[in-house]
Amino acid sequence: MCNLRRSTAALLLVVVMLTAAVEARYGEQKYKNAYATMMYMGTPRDYEFYVATRVMMRSLLKLDVLADLVVIASVDVPLRWVKTMELEDGLKVVRVENVFNPYVASNDHDRFKLTLNKLYAWNLVEYDRVVMLDADNLFLQNTDELFQCGQFCAAFINPCIFHTGLFVLQPSKTVFKDMLHELEIKRPNPDGADQGFIGGYFADLLDMPMFHPPANGTQLKGNYRLPLGYQMDASYFYLKLRWNVPCGPNSVITFPGAVWMKPWYWWSWPALPLGFSWHEQRRKTLGYKAEIPMVMIEVVLYLGIIVITRLARPNVSKLCYRRFDSKSIMAYHAGLKFLAFASIIAAYVIPFCIVPHTIHPLVGWSLYLLGSFALSSITINTFMLPTLPVITPCLGFFGVLLVMAYPWYKDGVVRALVVFAYAFCASPLLWVSYNKIMSSLQVSLEREAFLPSRLNESPPPSGFNKIY
Repeated sequence: MCNLRRSTAALLLVVVMLTAAVEARYGEQKYKNAYATMMYMGTPRDYEFYVATRVMMRSLLKLDVLADLVVIASVDVPLRWVKTMELEDGLKVVRVENVFNPYVASNDHDRFKLTLNKLYAWNLVEYDRVVMLDADNLFLQNTDELFQCGQFCAAFINPCIFHTGLFVLQPSKTVFKDMLHELEIKRPNPDGADQGFIGGYFADLLDMPMFHPPANGTQLKGNYRLPLGYQMDASYFYLKLRWNVPCGPNSVITFPGAVWMKPWYWWSWPALPLGFSWHEQRRKTLGYKAEIPMVMIEVVLYLGIIVITRLARPNVSKLCYRRFDSKSIMAYHAGLKFLAFASIIAAYVIPFCIVPHTIHPLVGWSLYLLGSFALSSITINTFMLPTLPVITPCLGFFGVLLVMAYPWYKDGVVRALVVFAYAFCASPLLWVSYNKIMSSLQVSLEREAFLPSRLNESPPPSGFNKIY
């Protein structure tokens, strides 16, 4: 009996320890401050922003921040995503209803219609301070000193408008309810989204003093401007190809601008060099296990296409080059040329669309070039075209990647001029390739093996000996 009691006690102790460990890992352990971001559904890029959110939050864990990591997720965010963020990433997910956007009629961008969910950050009243974040932030170092800031703090990356990609706030039910009231009476909002609304609500921030964290760790009162080093616009880097932000610590990079050129898209690099830095952060935190199966399937598919089209070349070409009567020969010529060029264009468009969008740029570009070559091989072997002219765009893409990725440019202006010079020199090669493809098609169409040289003649009888 004594041994049984000891075993039971030991078992209970293990259960308690495991429960504590799970709670600590999955966001139940409370800090007095929090880093928060939001997630909502309704755009074609929901999955990409889900990945970006996970990478950013995991990078904060790597920096050993002393704060809870909170995701303000709308109720329509898939439950499997919520569970993944809670169980695998250790995040605290707060489910909320979407804030109604009264400016939706004047907002042309679907991705901004639900950004007013960001106001829920003021409702996180269990925290003393919250650093509210957009998913397109790249952290270079720990920024826990931001929790010493006042009731509201934000950085001006535009001379007159602060950026809501990162700001510090003191949660307050009073402020939250007042903001909802301002939405009801439709306070003027220049952009119909969170940027314009919050910017108008804290309209006097430009006149506030600059934030400098007190050395003794005390918390400030009032509103402050954050040094630009807490929201370094990636555009500054692209101009000089290095950071030149002397005011404040160079802690956080933000990527405002066109959504299709966000750093997590494989095609954004090397056009935007910092995309590689973002993917290195992902490689060290989240990894790419979700995309690897699709990558392997595409590699096998493309290699199979190359082999099959090469082996089947004689039979495939006969499907296109056949005898036609004189009445349909002109339409046949035009249709075949159109089909050939449409196939070439498709060979460069289709791989771009099916490569996993958030894969590492080196893998993404390699897979794209392999896919373009594989699909081009279908056109080459079907229409019996010369290989080099058809794959000239593929070689051109590879060349421009090398030109843009060259790491020793003096600055971004020199880099842009070199890329322009490369494009100028490469354009005549594209024209020559086009002419070679056209002439090859014409020769194939007129070749006696596929069409009679004189359409008015009947085909030679079976067994006819040309030598005779």
